[in-house]
Amino acid sequence: MFAGWRTGLSGPVIVLQAGTAVNYFGTGLILPFEIIYLHRARGFPTATAGLVLAAVMGTAAVLTPLSGALLDRFRAKPLLITGDLASALGYAGFAFVDRPWQAFVCAAVGGAGFGVANTANQVLSLTLVSAEQRASSIALRRVAGNFGLGLGATVAGFIIASADHLRAFQALYLFDGLTFAVFALVVLVGIPNPRRANAASARDRGTGFQAVAHDRLFLILIAANIVFVMTGGALFSNILAPFAEAHTPVGPGEMGIVLFINTFFIVVAQIPATRVVKRMRRTHALAATSALFAVGLLAVLLATLTSSTLTATAVLAGVAIVIAIGECAQFVVLGLIVAELAPPHLLGRYMSLYGLAFMAGVALGPAAGGALLATSPDAVWWGGALTVALTGAGLLRLGNRIPDPLLQTHYPPPQAVSLADLDSAGHSEVESKEMS
Repeated sequence: MFAGWRTGLSGPVIVLQAGTAVNYFGTGLILPFEIIYLHRARGFPTATAGLVLAAVMGTAAVLTPLSGALLDRFRAKPLLITGDLASALGYAGFAFVDRPWQAFVCAAVGGAGFGVANTANQVLSLTLVSAEQRASSIALRRVAGNFGLGLGATVAGFIIASADHLRAFQALYLFDGLTFAVFALVVLVGIPNPRRANAASARDRGTGFQAVAHDRLFLILIAANIVFVMTGGALFSNILAPFAEAHTPVGPGEMGIVLFINTFFIVVAQIPATRVVKRMRRTHALAATSALFAVGLLAVLLATLTSSTLTATAVLAGVAIVIAIGECAQFVVLGLIVAELAPPHLLGRYMSLYGLAFMAGVALGPAAGGALLATSPDAVWWGGALTVALTGAGLLRLGNRIPDPLLQTHYPPPQAVSLADLDSAGHSEVESKEMS
């Protein structure tokens, strides 16, 4: 198991992702209790509290493409530090809000920082490693985020359970802000500031997002990623709990165990799974991902066929593991393809739109799932399974259009012919003419 966790990554990359884990630990502290804090401790209506949280992700979504453009002009390290400091200010400010407008200001500042820092972290992680290490770097970043988020939520649950009052919530928000500041300090002191790749001509730089929009393969993969996040991640995380409570014998306690299994399995299996995925054709890996999500979503319906709490919990625990395996493959394969498709001078824009696709999936999944849950609950699962299965079939049809090291090994591209070979061929032709 420990051998499978060896990534071969350099010290700065390990330090960067350790800082990411600390950062996400702070986020986990407040994430499950934000509406509770704003409604119960500050007296905001639940609708207003929900809009405040929406403002965080809305601002992040607006700033994410802008951060991509900035990253194509400036180095990632200073932008990451700037984004983290903005998030530190915004989230620490939540501890002192007592009016809705103050909460919206903090949400805008914190969301802007998140939108910039998230993309900058991805770009910095990619620039610190070689092309062969990108998969391991992406996997380690995902492990760090999930580990920090899960641990933070667990610790916060114990804190709120033992001290459910205003000062406890304030302490959590202040500590969350502190983790952003600590992460900025880690990046400042422990992470190099690599130069961005040599840009193309001024004409190429001027095309900006227009150049990205002309990459049809990238747009197809972004659309597929939105479907994966909606069906595999968002439906499981946001819709399964209310569905299980209403239609299965599983209660909140058992659902807590199911969600823990999913997060724990991702943390433990992500890096070893990266080694497995490397041995697969990428189209096959994406098709397998869609198949896993489809099977997991359909298996949810099996939990409605039993009256036994233990049996239903076991079924949903199996669903959690299947979805986790699919997520492990999804993040590594799609992230790696996007990084390889991006020209060096457009890496920031490509990664920003890739991150924006995750935000879109996270937002659309609960919206679509919530609407179906109110009208046709079973349709959430078979409809989601059908959608992701069709997406996987479409990706499988892309075939050789998706860059794949395994294909390049078996079928070297014409550009691989060396100049020496061409020169030799030219001399042979001249000699034959002279002999004739």
